[in-house]
Order: sequence, then C-alpha cells, then structure tokens
Amino acid sequence: MSAPAVVVTVRRAVLWVPDWPVVAAMVAAGVGADAPAAVLHGRGLVAVSAAARRSGVKRGMRKRVAQRTCPEVELLPHDEGRDAREFEAVAAAAERVVAGVEISRPGLLMIPADGAARFHGSEEALAEALVTEVAAAGYECAVGAADGLLAAIMAARSSALVPAGHSQEFLAPAGVQSLSLAAMERTQRTAVDDLASVLTRLGIYTLRDFTALPAGDVLARFGQVGMWAYRIARGEDVRPPVLRRAEEDIAVEYVFEDPAQRVEQLALVAGLVAGQLDQALLDAGVRCGKVRITARTERGESLERVWRTDVGSRAGAFGRHMTDRVRWQLEGWLSGTGQGGGPEPAPLMSLGVTAEDVVALGAEQNYLWGGTSGADSRAARSLDRVQGLLGAEGVLTVSEQGGRSPRDRVLALAWGQEAPPARKVAHPWPGRIPDPAPATVLAIPEPIAVLDAGGSPVVVNRRLALSAPPTWVRHLVTSPKHRRPDEGGPIYGEVVPVDSWAGPWPVVERWWSEDGSRSAYLQVALDDGPALLVAFSDGGWVLEAIYD
Repeated sequence: MSAPAVVVTVRRAVLWVPDWPVVAAMVAAGVGADAPAAVLHGRGLVAVSAAARRSGVKRGMRKRVAQRTCPEVELLPHDEGRDAREFEAVAAAAERVVAGVEISRPGLLMIPADGAARFHGSEEALAEALVTEVAAAGYECAVGAADGLLAAIMAARSSALVPAGHSQEFLAPAGVQSLSLAAMERTQRTAVDDLASVLTRLGIYTLRDFTALPAGDVLARFGQVGMWAYRIARGEDVRPPVLRRAEEDIAVEYVFEDPAQRVEQLALVAGLVAGQLDQALLDAGVRCGKVRITARTERGESLERVWRTDVGSRAGAFGRHMTDRVRWQLEGWLSGTGQGGGPEPAPLMSLGVTAEDVVALGAEQNYLWGGTSGADSRAARSLDRVQGLLGAEGVLTVSEQGGRSPRDRVLALAWGQEAPPARKVAHPWPGRIPDPAPATVLAIPEPIAVLDAGGSPVVVNRRLALSAPPTWVRHLVTSPKHRRPDEGGPIYGEVVPVDSWAGPWPVVERWWSEDGSRSAYLQVALDDGPALLVAFSDGGWVLEAIYD
C-alpha cells in the first residue's frame, strides 16, 4: 500500500499591479497616467490601460482596430527588460514593509503571509501597509491573501482575504483558463494553456469540475502538468515562495598601468579579475546568473558583453569558468571583432567584471514541475569543458531571430554568451519563406541545376516569374571519387525528377545600396527523396536547405 500524499499549503499574500506592462511602458515613455495607452507586441495588443479600456480598446485587438476605436490611444513597444527594470521600484517599496518578497513576474509579488501578518497585527493591516507604501512610490496595486499559489493570485485580483482552509471553495467557480495565472514563464503558460484547452474540449469548464476528478486519473491522463494544475486548483502548493533579497551587483575593476594590447598580458589579467570576483561572491555568500564584462579603450570607447553563468559555488569553478570567457572577450576586442570591425583596435585602459542577477546561495528558484535538474547541470559542465578546449566559438547555441530566409533566421552565439538579436522576430518580414522551417540549413550553399521538361535551365525573369515549371533537378557531386583529374568546375550527378514544387518567393533587400540582393526561393519535392529549398540569384541556382 502506497504512502498517503503530503498536502502542502502555504499562506501567501500577493501584491498585484494591474496592467503592469502598459504601466511600465507609460512610465518609461513619460506618458501621463490618465492617457489611453496600450502595449503592442507583434500585430496585437498585450496590455491596455484603464483609460484605453474605457474608450473600448481591448487586449488582443489589432493595431488598426485599436486606433479606429480610440484615435488618441498611445501605442507603446513591448519590452520585457523594461518591465522588469521598472518593477524594481515596486519591489523596493514592498520591501520597506516586509523583509523579503518574491518577484514571480513583473507586476506580481509573493509574500509569506503568516510572519508578516503577525508583525503588522493582521492580514488587513499588512495589505493596507503594502498598498500605502506602493502608492507613495507612484503606483496603484491590489493585495490579497489565501492558501496556495493560484488562490492567492486570484484573491489579489479581487482584493480579497480568503480565510484559511477555504481556498478550494474560493477557486471552485473559476474557469480552467485561470490556471495559467499561476504559471510564471512563457513556456510554462503555453503548457498550462494547452491543458486548459483540452479540459474545455472534454467538457470540464470550472476548477470545481476539474478537482472532482480522481487524482490518479488526472496523473494518468494529463501527466505532471495536469497534476501540478490539480494541486494548485485545490489550494495546495508545489513549492514555498523564494524570498527576494535586495543583493547589490558585485563589481571588480582592473586599471592597466600602460595601455594593454598584448594577448599574454591580457591572459594574466583575465585570471586575476575572475579570481577576485569569485572570491567576492563567496565572501558575500551569493551567486550570480550572469556577468557583464566591460572595458575602456585608449580612445575613450566603452566595450561591453554579457555572459550567462550557472556554475554555482564549487571551489574555484566559477573562477576557472570566467577566466576563459574574460580572456576570449579581451582577445576578441583587441582583434577588432568587438569594436565595430575597426581597422586599428585601440589598446585597453581598464577592465571590469560585474556579477548581476545576484541571489543568496540556495535561493535559486526551482523548475515548475519540481527541483533542479542534475542532468542539465552535468550537460552544462560538459559543454563548458569542451568550450575550454576548443575556444569560444567551438560550442555554439542557436536561437531564432527575424529574417526572410532560413539562413537569416538563425542566430548563433558562443555557448554562455548573451546578445540581443540583430533582427526582431516580431517584425512582419514580408517575403519570408513560409513555415515549416527546413530541418537542415547548409553552412555553405551548394550549386544545383533546376531544369524544365526539355532539360533547359529554369530561370527567374525580371518580373520574378519562372521561365518554365521545374521538372528535374541535378545535384552537385562533392565527393572527390566522382571527379576526374582533367575536370574542373562543379560536377553534377544524376538527374532527379521533381514530384511537386511551390514558389517562387521573391526577396529584394537593400535595393537602394550597392550591397543589395535580389533572389527568389523555390521549394521542390523530389520523387523518392527529400524536399529542397533552392534559391535563384546571379543567374544560377543554389541549394539552401533540406526538409525532412
């Protein structure tokens, strides 16, 4: 017989600032608090101010619809970094009332209610003190308290203090869509939204209906995501709140006696400053999530780069980890790669490293479904060791950025490096190759012949139309065994018939400049073979990518 499940309930107070993204955007842009405003992300509105709502503007509206509904609405850009920075003022105000708070996401603070309520005399007094202090900082907020994560969030949204032991009753009438309020990250919200969609299609519309199901059936049908949702819908908790400590960034600086331009000298300095920062973190009993490396050149230029780090407090590990990264960054700057490609990189006058996202040891947040992953940590250490052997560019991480072709949409950075994408995904990118994306993008495009039914090359004319339907393709043979010594130029293999094709998609970029490009992309599916993405440019075809 299995042991009974342990029910965890934590009394929480939640401080909620309504419509925080638009509030933060209005503060940063200097827009008056009474002005109608909204935050635009992609093609839709993600946050709307109270004044805009009174004028009929709603979340999810398209830009033109919102402007037609309220011509004076101020549309502000979406910026998660700005939201987090501006929310620091709210967190600091709350910390003047309560010793420790947890920032669950910008706009939402969690506070263990029991101790704080005893200190202030009651939960009502605690809520009043928080609202007053945040109002003094210039923001309006609502405070609620309940047992469990989701109940506390919903209590804050209605400024309610739910009595102990009544959270499940309080949550029962809520729709299953409210489960996403307790997911603190975008990927987590996506998983919970998918769960809510499935529950709705099954005829389960409220949390009362959901919690009436047997726990074993929920786990068997919906897995860990469903079990997490089942527990918070019952007023339980999956983890206690992680208290926020207002830790300051820790910085170390080294000033060169003479301008430094020799790699050997920089290698010694990199080890010195990394070791000093490691010791400073250990002395303070903290760890950091990222390190900002800065340098000042002889010409007065300021250079900066951010590297992520998740090494923890193992003795000497952080110092060794950061020594390589500081050295790589300094070598890159002196080679000109970090100074805009200038012909004569300036010598360095000073070097600084700053530990950011500083938290106390042991205060790191766990994953949504459970504790930290040892497998992830071991994989990260292995990649660090490989990168130490091969250099900064020896291990790359790939993410998506904006662009029209699959090659342009790939952003490759050195493992552990942080940099904003040069092109934003949210931009419209007219002429972009439609999804799904190809599985393999060739590092170097290979020549390929696209032929019509008569065996003549297919070309794209000035009107960006095909001269004839593609009927055959002929691949380039790259293996040396297929090339005779007396042959030169590209060697093509056998002709392969085309089963179907789509396109072309014309792409004309920077037409006003000398480095502008004009090309057309075509998708061709081969008989008994994969689908290919080929591009026509400068009178010939090249193979860009391969689909599964």
